[in-house]
Amino acid sequence: MKAACRAVTRSGTTLGLAPTMGALHEGHLSLVRASRAQCDVTAVSIFVNPLQFGPSEDFDKYPRTFEQDSILLRDLGVDLLFVPTVAEMYPPRAQTYVDVCDLSGKLDGGSRPGHFRGVATVVCKLFEIVCPDRAYFGQKDAAQVALLRKMVRDLNMDVEIVVCPIVREADGLAMSSRNAYLNAEQRRQALVLSRSLQEVRSAAEAGEADAPKLAEIGRRVIATEPAAKLDYFAVVDPNTLEPVTKAAGGTLVAVAAWVGTTRLIDNILL
Repeated sequence: MKAACRAVTRSGTTLGLAPTMGALHEGHLSLVRASRAQCDVTAVSIFVNPLQFGPSEDFDKYPRTFEQDSILLRDLGVDLLFVPTVAEMYPPRAQTYVDVCDLSGKLDGGSRPGHFRGVATVVCKLFEIVCPDRAYFGQKDAAQVALLRKMVRDLNMDVEIVVCPIVREADGLAMSSRNAYLNAEQRRQALVLSRSLQEVRSAAEAGEADAPKLAEIGRRVIATEPAAKLDYFAVVDPNTLEPVTKAAGGTLVAVAAWVGTTRLIDNILL
């Protein structure tokens, strides 16, 4: 993979990377299309990263659909597909990690200790292997985006982070590989996440700027669905992930909740 990527970049050709964990859906494919539109060559990685899963999380059952994924990527015209093994990404006795300390414990990091250290470490390694000019991520993972932007700034990495909009189902549910865990009733219940965000957006557009009040509006909507167990509902700065007192244009409104045993996330930018 290093040799193939160096052959691209040394020729002056632009290289885009879409890092994924597979189980591809239209959200992932939108990243690929963006890279294809903006770069000469597009690479995709598929790696279910054990470092970002906690001991009681779903690493073993995370959907793995490599054959289907590879067909989708080939049909989209992806040039390079990187599918490393865990042993290749983490050699025996590896002891080096990347920890973006001030962001690693916020939002998803607060309920998933170690998650963002795993994300930062694997993405840093992918950047070193591929050396892309641009790397493509989805806005659905807003906390991850903030973390990776800061990692790139702090480590003077020569890569541009490109963030693509959330892709939603027709009924508003944010696309996620974990949606495959939901049965029909749970999928209906999961719509409360996007509904809560739209209520907050409507309140903000009507003139409500008090961030704690906006967060409370969102929490009340989540509470109308007894099957949904709220993890967090936050109104924060999109770069620092710190709570804000007044919402403004660009403020991040983010929610995470369990529906059954499935943890889902969603967000909007006001």
